[in-house]
Amino acid sequence: MSASNTPPGNTPRLILGSRGSPLAMRQTHEVRDRLIAAWPELAADGAIALQEIRTTGDAVRDRALADIGGKGLFIKEIEQALVAGRIDVAVHSMKDMETTMAPGTVLAAVLPREDPRDAWLSPVAERVEDLPRGARVGTASVRRAAQVLNRRPDLEIVLFRGNLDTRLRKLAEGEVAATFLAAAGLNRLGLIDRATRIVEIDEMLPAVAQGAIAVQTRDGEASGRDAEVRRWLAALDDAPSRARVTAERAMLATLDGSCRTPIAGHATLDGDRLALAGLVLSLDGRASHGAAESGAAGDPEALGRAVGEAILARCGRDFLAR
Repeated sequence: MSASNTPPGNTPRLILGSRGSPLAMRQTHEVRDRLIAAWPELAADGAIALQEIRTTGDAVRDRALADIGGKGLFIKEIEQALVAGRIDVAVHSMKDMETTMAPGTVLAAVLPREDPRDAWLSPVAERVEDLPRGARVGTASVRRAAQVLNRRPDLEIVLFRGNLDTRLRKLAEGEVAATFLAAAGLNRLGLIDRATRIVEIDEMLPAVAQGAIAVQTRDGEASGRDAEVRRWLAALDDAPSRARVTAERAMLATLDGSCRTPIAGHATLDGDRLALAGLVLSLDGRASHGAAESGAAGDPEALGRAVGEAILARCGRDFLAR
């Protein structure tokens, strides 16, 4: 864990913890800025400190996440710091979160969701269908890989890990013919112009909660410091974004697939109605099972469970355990 950005001699009123990547820190700055806008009392110099935390997912970059424990490795150490009281608030890319959070913690806010779609980056092709036969596509996502192979089984999938700058460099050096990045991350870093095109939802279903920033804190006493922190954070919660990601995460929890299972989901909100599409695939993309339902926006968990159960009825539990 690195030192915070608090000036010497100042005691911060709030410590925000996050990974140290440029994107993670940009997201943490957004949380800080929204807190200050909502609560001017937090605008004083040193009132909010930012703490960079190195996670296992950041430290181990030469293996697929599925081989070392899954995407939860990007939040484990941050949650540990939160529970231990070394930070007051954990800021995550919500797609990296397990469906069950650490005991004693709560999802205090979901920020307004960015573009949930994937971005396609390639110097040689406008889309997957245009790639030369046998071309190499770089990705660390089993979801993206399976959906690509579903359409182009001749392509070669290459493990592509590292932060955004690293993957852009590898693409420029010709290690692969194409890769995918989350449009949300490119937008937040001002790099969306690097994308060849944005992939529409009907072409590639996004990861559950992609584009959403999760703000986690302790579920402590009803009064006192933890309660004050939750009060501050409640002002940041975006109800439409929370409804959408709640439905998607409820579907994911119902499916309860392993970290090796390609699962995708995307919810949309129209007035008081919520619609959710979900998809599971085999790793080689040859088999896929999807479902779509709509329901009341006021009960997103019920909708997520319904879609998850509909997919299970089609594919069976054994399909997810492969």
